[in-house]
Amino acid sequence: MTFKPIRKAVFPVAGLGTRFLPATKAMPKEMLTVVDKPLIQYAVEEALEAGCDQIIFVTGRGKGALEDHFDVSYELEATMKARGKSMALIEGIRQKPGSPVYVRQQEPLGLGHAVWCAREIVGDEPFAVLLPDELMVGEPGFLKQMVQAYEKVGGNLIGALEVAPAETDKYGIITPGKVDGALTEVLEVVEKPTKGTAKSNLMTPGRYILQPEVMKILDNPVTGAGGEIQLTDAMAQLIGKQPFHGYTFDGRRFDCGDKAGWVQANLALALEREDIGPAVRGFAQKLLA
Repeated sequence: MTFKPIRKAVFPVAGLGTRFLPATKAMPKEMLTVVDKPLIQYAVEEALEAGCDQIIFVTGRGKGALEDHFDVSYELEATMKARGKSMALIEGIRQKPGSPVYVRQQEPLGLGHAVWCAREIVGDEPFAVLLPDELMVGEPGFLKQMVQAYEKVGGNLIGALEVAPAETDKYGIITPGKVDGALTEVLEVVEKPTKGTAKSNLMTPGRYILQPEVMKILDNPVTGAGGEIQLTDAMAQLIGKQPFHGYTFDGRRFDCGDKAGWVQANLALALEREDIGPAVRGFAQKLLA
């Protein structure tokens, strides 16, 4: 069976990033760098690798730097060309004209509301949602792995990763059904279940492939955990009506919405770099000694 391709990727990037203050007072949290690349660029590259050709940013106030990052910078490019510097890094950031679309989430009403703000652009197509705070490192990327699975089973897919049972109250948690390799049938998904009530330790790490019907559910939202409109609650209404699976990522996850996770990502990726890895490793060994 052939399913509609995943062409559109939604990036909810309207958050204020209060956990990283004061760094995020005047800079979008998505522009925090891991080594030398902003978090948002890692996520966009992941979507492009998976075959998405329309990038949809759901932004808010103070996100101009994010838009500028994916735009042409004439002054910078002219200076680099005049000095004979390689343009590869700059050209790799550019998007095709018309590819990035920016819509505003005018109130911080939750992830479900942020995704709903992209409804007119998504239209009647299945689409991906990527949370840039969650840095996924693997070959191929997480979303491409999910798209490959989607092409076999269709319906809705959400990322699934194991966490410590004591941490299940921090995430959306899957109630699993049948397991087929990396695919797990989703019987239920609950946002931040109270301690001791989670049906598994499989959490949803910010990667989703969803059918457009979720937008119709979000047209009539219900306030959920934290007093916000939760995407998890809307997805739960599709279970049993459409195929719904979790997909376990073959790779590494860094929670860059957390300061410790962000530092760990910088260290891990820096150590793997040929240009700076040896210097970072030597410094770390001396520090830890």
